[in-house]
Amino acid sequence: MNLFTILLIALALSMDAFAVSIASGVAIKKLRIHHALTIASWFGIFQAIMPLIGWFGGIRLRDALSGTDHWVVFGLLLFIGIKMIWEAFKIDPIEKVNPLDIRILFTLSLATSLDALATGISFALLGIPVIMPVIIIGVVTFLVSFAGVWIGDRSGNLFGKKMEIAAGIILIAIGIKVLVTHLAAG
Repeated sequence: MNLFTILLIALALSMDAFAVSIASGVAIKKLRIHHALTIASWFGIFQAIMPLIGWFGGIRLRDALSGTDHWVVFGLLLFIGIKMIWEAFKIDPIEKVNPLDIRILFTLSLATSLDALATGISFALLGIPVIMPVIIIGVVTFLVSFAGVWIGDRSGNLFGKKMEIAAGIILIAIGIKVLVTHLAAG
């Protein structure tokens, strides 16, 4: 998988964290840089760890799924993409909670990184080494989340939902590309 595709995946995966970061920026009164750094760090670390966990799980499944791995990858990315689009239309009650509370931050970080877990499984099934994607996903998510907190503080929730929809479409397109590439080669 080339660097451009990994960057697209990283951007797509970071959109949940971006949307939550925007909502967090809206919710935090008197935002300081350490607030944005805290939220971005949590999201970036979780987004980096989850594909690694998924990759190790996927390695264990790779032999069992070797004949259908392209369908599994397609299914996972399709599911994640549809889920992101679906969630973009749900109302998010984050404005009623303190996004800096450790329990809330843990829960939000875990919830926004579950898609990355499934992506890690896809990487393993495709035989993609995981270190570079994990680093890129973590760094991109950190940067996007940091920006999201500031955008939320400055302009409210203008872009979050549209970005989640675009991210879902990107993941679906990558899943289709994997499937078509494999079927064309086979």
